[in-house]
Amino acid sequence: MSDSQSKVAAPFTELVNLASRLLGAGVVATNEDTFADAENLLVAKPAEFRPHTFGHKGQIMDGWESKRRRGISAQQPHPTDEDHDWAVVRLGVAGRIHGVIVDTAHFTGNYPESGSVQAASIPGIPSVEELAAAEWVDVVPRTALRGDTAHQFEVDDPTRYTHVRLNIWPDGGVARLRVHGEVLPDPRDLDGLTFDLAAQEFGGVAEAASDRYFSSPHNLNAPGRASVMGEGWETRRRRDKANDWVQIALAGGGEVLAVEVDTTHFVANAPGWADLVGYDASAGGDPATDADGWFEILPRTRLQPDTRHRLRLTAGRTATHVRINVYPDGGLARLRLTGKLTEAGRAALALRWFDALPAAEAAAALTEAGLLPAEAEALTAARPLAGPAEVTAAVAALQPTDGPDGTETSRRAAAIWRLLGV
Repeated sequence: MSDSQSKVAAPFTELVNLASRLLGAGVVATNEDTFADAENLLVAKPAEFRPHTFGHKGQIMDGWESKRRRGISAQQPHPTDEDHDWAVVRLGVAGRIHGVIVDTAHFTGNYPESGSVQAASIPGIPSVEELAAAEWVDVVPRTALRGDTAHQFEVDDPTRYTHVRLNIWPDGGVARLRVHGEVLPDPRDLDGLTFDLAAQEFGGVAEAASDRYFSSPHNLNAPGRASVMGEGWETRRRRDKANDWVQIALAGGGEVLAVEVDTTHFVANAPGWADLVGYDASAGGDPATDADGWFEILPRTRLQPDTRHRLRLTAGRTATHVRINVYPDGGLARLRLTGKLTEAGRAALALRWFDALPAAEAAAALTEAGLLPAEAEALTAARPLAGPAEVTAAVAALQPTDGPDGTETSRRAAAIWRLLGV
């Protein structure tokens, strides 16, 4: 078994893969991929190797592979120490990066000597020229690489990024790239909408499960519909009297208005029943330890095999977390929770997003909302703003101070409410 298959997963792999094609990620630029396409970096399944399988350019490799670099002359036949190849990936969803996997599976005599990963925040849909001109930051510094190895790099950077660039020195092949992190959607895009509060693309995370023997609980809130049973969550057969469950942190505090419990493809192993409970952690409680804080959202309900169960709910208490309980065991293809953010939930999401923006983007957002440029720069410099109290204090400190008519105070308050909901 290769190192890429046997290495124990790092904790950050329990977070969403921001570079998942299911979420919309794509390779948008590369300087060289003659041997094997850079798009292979984002293929969801593990890399495969079929020996003695040759195409017109040599052994077919399941990954990204550049051609061999050469020097500039017969007297200088070797590449310089700075010559390297690169590929730029647009993340499927913008977010804070917690860890990166650079996997050289099956590249044994043709892997890069070293590599690095850079990140950038580039609003909109940038061109290749705009990508080249962007400010790139090292999130994984240049590091020696080994062949046939899944290199796991933890990242400690609070910034929200939209793109990453994989650099390899001087050339060679990388099978897969994974970028795990915390999804941070722009709250302005969600204003006035109902959406799936549990979905990965909006920040939902399956953060705990009773069992993941056959398949991952992260499949429950993955994009799209499951095409086969293996794309859902399935537990082993229980031999006790307990039940299985998955706990999901929602995109933000919200009201769940409808639920879809999907057992598609689970024909002989669907659960018999399911219920849904919620927890509101906005006051600082911990759903992992506060057993009495959970409340019912959906009572225990009979399930049918291979069926999408769509159930409307009566709007009730705010939830930041949910737990789907299945009885006694079995599998689900997907769980969808249609709902809307509460004012407090939207504000909490907005503050997480605002604190993670690069300074220039944060100031631009404040200016667009109605602050003056100098005010926007001062408020941006006051980050992090952990909650409404910190926002209020930072806004009160803005200069110049207001006059008796309160005009400046009203304008600033309207701008902060428009952007941050505080």
